[in-house]
Amino acid sequence: MSPDLIDRLGGERVPRYTSYPTAPHFTAEVGPQEVAGWLSGIGEGEAVSAYLHVPFCAELCLYCGCHTKVARRYAPIESYVAALEREIDLVAGRVAGRPTLRHLHWGGGTPTSLRGSDMRRIGARLREGFRFARDIEIAVEIDPRTLTPADVETLAAIGVTRASLGVQSLDPQVQRAIRRVQSVEETARAVAWLRHVGIEAVNIDLMVGLPHQSVDNVIATLDHALDLAPDRVAVFGYGHVPWMKPHQRALPEAALPGPRERHAQFEAAAARLVRAGYLRVGLDHFAQPDDPLARAMAEGRLFRNFQGYTTDAAETLIGFGASAISSLPGGYAQNTLDIAAYGDALRRGRLATARGLVPTPEDRLRREVIERLMCDLAVDLDAVCARHGVAASSVFASELAALAEMERLGVVRRAGHRITVPEDMRGLVRSASAVFDARLSGGPGRHSPSL
Repeated sequence: MSPDLIDRLGGERVPRYTSYPTAPHFTAEVGPQEVAGWLSGIGEGEAVSAYLHVPFCAELCLYCGCHTKVARRYAPIESYVAALEREIDLVAGRVAGRPTLRHLHWGGGTPTSLRGSDMRRIGARLREGFRFARDIEIAVEIDPRTLTPADVETLAAIGVTRASLGVQSLDPQVQRAIRRVQSVEETARAVAWLRHVGIEAVNIDLMVGLPHQSVDNVIATLDHALDLAPDRVAVFGYGHVPWMKPHQRALPEAALPGPRERHAQFEAAAARLVRAGYLRVGLDHFAQPDDPLARAMAEGRLFRNFQGYTTDAAETLIGFGASAISSLPGGYAQNTLDIAAYGDALRRGRLATARGLVPTPEDRLRREVIERLMCDLAVDLDAVCARHGVAASSVFASELAALAEMERLGVVRRAGHRITVPEDMRGLVRSASAVFDARLSGGPGRHSPSL
């Protein structure tokens, strides 16, 4: 990718496309009543997935873009656990039958900020309301700095099969800048504990584009991570949005790498991972060849949801917790971000939905096009449009014209209505996908840079 192209498109702010339409377009027109109706359409034995959000951390990392807060006392967490239990009961009571849970993701925040007894209670509550598939994947996000042997025993007890460890950077200067000081030893110890109790599948999350990062210290961090033999590595680009996340203003902006530096860091990391035997998956994931994510990619079964790239083919994803987003048969729904309001709604016996969106038939068509581009780096518009009963030339006339300029720049290749993002342009797949986003506005600040 040429420096001129990086300068031209690298700073373009586009969505990460974990959904379409994206969350900024959700409105208050979707509320508890609509969601209750959608839930009633979920039948006995239907395959579903669940996301469970725990919005608490021991301290706030300055790069963080998640909905979380620092908890100095356990009392607010205890109240939140009670609200989660009420929400699980309420949702289970709304569905028409007892669905089969195939994927469960504990995210945050820091899920292990819950006491072990509370994690077990929530796990038991879920098993009361849902059937668990025999091969269910239960994943959890972990902060190695706060993990204890007792936490690991709890994770094993509730059936966790995959752990994602936040690392970001192991360079001391970068860590001080982002307020996340984490040693190599802490990280390695967490991995050893997890594997000791049988949680073999380990993901490691890294970042590029943080203050003071360079190609050299990104590769040094990656080499430490590879020593732990993770099944998957994610290399995310830091999204600097201080107008949305005010704590990011404390970062030294002058030390943030520009688009060219960010791109060099990411591509150096990608090359190192490929040399180590990992396969590139989508935009920013890497997996061992025998990992389910790599196999899904090879077989054209890779998907994208609010947790990123996934093997999860379920059409229904139920989000539990403050700020959690559900993707239901009728549309998208997001719980209120406010933890107190979330608890209040559930104490009144109401779902905590604050906003959402009912996708139109055209939205659903565009969602499939964008998902295939983001997952496969290619899409056959004729094949997708045929499944939706429309013609690509009529629906996407303006998009095809816009792609001509991208084709001239080398960002995409076209063969009729088949669009492909070349390997050396993989980093701009979000920009290629954005061509099909009919709702994308040019307003500032909602999204992170494309590179």
